[in-house]
Amino acid sequence: MTTYKAINLIKRPEPGPVTADVFDVVEKELPKAGSGEILIKQTQMSLDPAMFGWMSPDTESYIPPVELGTVMRSSGVGEVVESNHPDFNVGDRVMGMMGWQEYALSNGQGINKVQADVPDETMLSVFALPGLTATQGLFNVGKPKNGETLVVTGAAGSVGSIVGQLAKAEGLKVIGVVGSDEKANWIVNELGFDGAINYKTGDLHDQLTKLTPEGIDLYFENTGGPIQNLVVERMNAHGRVVVCGMIADYDKEVPSPGPSWVPVIKKRLTIQGFTMPDHFDEIPSLLSKLTPYVMSGKIKHRSHILEGLESAIEGLNLFFSGENKGKLIVKL
Repeated sequence: MTTYKAINLIKRPEPGPVTADVFDVVEKELPKAGSGEILIKQTQMSLDPAMFGWMSPDTESYIPPVELGTVMRSSGVGEVVESNHPDFNVGDRVMGMMGWQEYALSNGQGINKVQADVPDETMLSVFALPGLTATQGLFNVGKPKNGETLVVTGAAGSVGSIVGQLAKAEGLKVIGVVGSDEKANWIVNELGFDGAINYKTGDLHDQLTKLTPEGIDLYFENTGGPIQNLVVERMNAHGRVVVCGMIADYDKEVPSPGPSWVPVIKKRLTIQGFTMPDHFDEIPSLLSKLTPYVMSGKIKHRSHILEGLESAIEGLNLFFSGENKGKLIVKL
């Protein structure tokens, strides 16, 4: 093989579903690894809600936007097929930021060897960004305590499902907010959540009141939407709100109004946003915290696999429709 496919970002998306003209599928010459470089054949590629922020023109975000005309940013798993780097050998299984492309040339920065003997999809679904984000957000930001009540939105998603299971393992009561009855059944009957709310059905106020009779101590926010105001109103004194994502607003030109600040004052709430790039130097400690839960069988996951590089383009819109079931992964 002398060429490979890559997908470049060539324009900023408009509000609403992402359209194919935002990207350009290109054929590139397969490079050779130079001095201190490795060539990686990517096998599986992660799709994440954070990509909507990476594609925006916002230069004040936690990470610079993807430059137009360059390969779309993403993380993935692959195999080193050529190496002139002292720390990597041909055949090494690696994980890191590789982008929307079948092969990635790297100097090794941000690329880590995969030590765990688990399938690629498990690496991306649990030990990569979803698991790291869930662990950092829940334990280091949320500071959960046994016996507390947690509400997590996007609870059937890659981050939310792990947050809920970690919290259950720590002795919390966990209520998940999802977008379908199928997802509600999955998080309760398979993952062990104490209750679920399908935000597309019924009276959200009544459902939330019934499932959280003692109020809410910890709120892990992944999505935003109408449930947000109701959760904040039911927070207990000194409750904590962990703001990880706001996918309900990612396709809007004007974000939805947020909750009233009156409950924040009355209940002395702590609200903290976080992003993982601030904590990449803590990955070893986060993995050491997460791994025992996984190895003891306390963390289950499911993956939604798309086939072929170009499936990533339309696959992004599954985050808005909610049709994905589990971690979105592109198999190359």
